[in-house]
Amino acid sequence: MEGKVMQTTLRLIARFGLVFVLMAGLQVIASAQGRGRGAGAGRPAGPPSSVGVDRGISTSSDRSNGRADTGRSTASNRSNGRSDAGLDRARLREQNSQQADKDLRDHPGMAANLHTTANDLRSGYRTALLANPNLKFGQYVAATRLAANLGARNPNITRNAILAGLAAGKSIGQTLQDLGLSKQAAKDAEKRADREIKDAKHH
Repeated sequence: MEGKVMQTTLRLIARFGLVFVLMAGLQVIASAQGRGRGAGAGRPAGPPSSVGVDRGISTSSDRSNGRADTGRSTASNRSNGRSDAGLDRARLREQNSQQADKDLRDHPGMAANLHTTANDLRSGYRTALLANPNLKFGQYVAATRLAANLGARNPNITRNAILAGLAAGKSIGQTLQDLGLSKQAAKDAEKRADREIKDAKHH
């Protein structure tokens, strides 16, 4: 009798266990389906990924084009500015060079009286104009004469040194003082060179 009761009890436990396992399995399946639907429903909330990328590229392109246009415009303006300045310098060099040729034609004996030649003065002046387009022919001749008069006692006073001072915006007197002469000595040297150049033009 007790054996039958035990068998019946075991059968009931087995049946309840099977039912529990089936219910647990169904619960897992339902939960998985719910998560799948939830994930699928969440996607439409935002724009498609391709739309976002296209929009970002478009915005980036617009911004880049704006900077590029501005950069090209600025570079173009700066380039044009440099080109204009270069043309002005070339034009000024040509004008000064033509004036030098005129001075040499008007005073054919000047170069010889200054112990040089017209060709040397002309070619040297044109070379100096490359560094300083504002240099006048009279300044170049004066620098040449001053170097000849002062160079023996003052080796640092050369034509190139005087021309460098003029290119830096200094006067001949200031340049001579920078090269070691006193204010009075520089003034006297200028007067002597001016007198010699005037005499050379008139002979």
